[in-house]
Amino acid sequence: MTTLIAALASALALLMLFLWWKARYTTAVRRDAVRRSLAVVTGKVSEQLVPYWPQFPFQPRDARFLGAPVDFVVFDGLTEGAVRRVVFVEVKTGDARVSPRERGIRDAVDRGAVEWMELRV
Repeated sequence: MTTLIAALASALALLMLFLWWKARYTTAVRRDAVRRSLAVVTGKVSEQLVPYWPQFPFQPRDARFLGAPVDFVVFDGLTEGAVRRVVFVEVKTGDARVSPRERGIRDAVDRGAVEWMELRV
């Protein structure tokens, strides 16, 4: 009988320890999720405001926001009536790095694998 009581007490202690660990772990995971979500939202908002920052080297009205797979296409000179060049702009905040998809687009532009297509429907 005492062995059964000892086993039940041990099981109850283990259950209590598990519930305590789960509560702490869940709180930490939720905090991390909120922190990451805030970073993503901040980045998305910042991306859309970049053309209005003083260090943006183009006229804001020349920039068109895409968001994906690159952030902006800039038609440099469009507001002046003569487009000098078309520039793909990717905005990064913090420690963000260029994704494989973005790197592929950059490499295609660098190779000159860009063309104009007029599609009539």
